[in-house]
Amino acid sequence: MVNKEKSWTEFLLQLDDYTPIIPDVVTDYYLARAGFESDNVKLKRLLSLAAQKFIADIATDAFQHCKIRQQNSALKAKGGKDKRTVLVMDDLSTALQSYGINLKKPDYYM
Repeated sequence: MVNKEKSWTEFLLQLDDYTPIIPDVVTDYYLARAGFESDNVKLKRLLSLAAQKFIADIATDAFQHCKIRQQNSALKAKGGKDKRTVLVMDDLSTALQSYGINLKKPDYYM
């Protein structure tokens, strides 16, 4: 138990020097829109880090779906050897569905 507390304390101390990919201003904006107010910089950076992890997980999942889709289409085509990875909205939509986020457009527009 002491090791966990020590590592947690060290982690929180590292947040002071850590500059997240998502800037503090952006985090402040979205936290304010959600009704969250705090002057604790460590908490805001921890939330930025969690958001960064969430975005990275979604991007990784979408990339995996893209690779699977391209392997399947390459087996069917057996034509040119285009090695470029092209991420499409269907890949992102499939990845987001596993997190409970629906990104599909409605079938009909009114």
